[in-house]
Amino acid sequence: MSFDEFINEWNDASDTIEVRTSGSTGTPKVMQVEKRRMLASARATCGFLGLQAGDTALLCMSVDYIAGKMMVVRAIERGLQLLSVAPSSHPLALPDFSDEMGKNVVFAAMVPMQVYSSLQVEREREILGHIRHIIIGGGPLDPSLEDQLRAFDNAIWHSYGMTETLSHVALRRVSGSGATPWFTPMPGVSLSVNDDQCLVIEAPHLCPERLVTRDVVEMEPGTQRFKVLGRIDNVIITGGVKIHIEQVEQTLAPHLSLPFLITKCPDARFGEIVVMLLQGTAGDIPAVKAACDSLLTRFARPKRILPVNALPMTPTGKPARHEAAQIALRLCQATPR
Repeated sequence: MSFDEFINEWNDASDTIEVRTSGSTGTPKVMQVEKRRMLASARATCGFLGLQAGDTALLCMSVDYIAGKMMVVRAIERGLQLLSVAPSSHPLALPDFSDEMGKNVVFAAMVPMQVYSSLQVEREREILGHIRHIIIGGGPLDPSLEDQLRAFDNAIWHSYGMTETLSHVALRRVSGSGATPWFTPMPGVSLSVNDDQCLVIEAPHLCPERLVTRDVVEMEPGTQRFKVLGRIDNVIITGGVKIHIEQVEQTLAPHLSLPFLITKCPDARFGEIVVMLLQGTAGDIPAVKAACDSLLTRFARPKRILPVNALPMTPTGKPARHEAAQIALRLCQATPR
């Protein structure tokens, strides 16, 4: 969908917009969301960040997805000047993006890959530091990326949300002295956990239904603040011990230079075993295994490290978990221990 196509859809006579969910609360699906709820979400974000009419906002994500759509809606709701650039891994490097233009941007929303890429180029890094508010969404932040962002003085936020909640329902600051591992819910959002310790969201101004996510969280005692531990469908139960895939990845990421994914395979002895897909060669395995042995608990250590040419990823740059498990199963069967 182009920007103009979305504007035409927004301005038509329908009260709803069609969006596709990413599967955060179950099987991906197409749903109709009410424009008034999208405006309510935009109003909450603009109010929280103190955005004013005339402020410049950067649109650098596709309006095919809720994150891009909501940037446009925020501009409409608050009267922001919307600067639209083609989605890319280096949104601050495009020829029509001048240094002065970058210094005037008050608000931007990006995915982790865009922030990471921008940090690698000095000019883009400088522009990034001039943007008053940056919201990063679409997935977890790598610990090394978060370490770099902590040095910035401008307000950089990691967001928690999904298509069903019309973008984020909670934010945590990752820059400066206010950096925190805890997400704080937006006004009007009520949170709890179910018996599986999965986050439950009630936000009637955004979504008419109570949402049971598949994110296992830790709630801060006496508050609504939370940390995300991992996805319940990304839990490996090996020898009766629950291992959260994302936690293993976060532990290893600062210490491994090669790209990797943690997944699982069925195992007669343990029920399931932890498996690593490594974008490398067989010659890289000994060093990677040594790192795993020194950093991980016994049950969290990969029982198999499988070299692959490329890691399976979704179109939005997230790990393709189901495909990773299928690749691991195929390779484990082809090369038994």
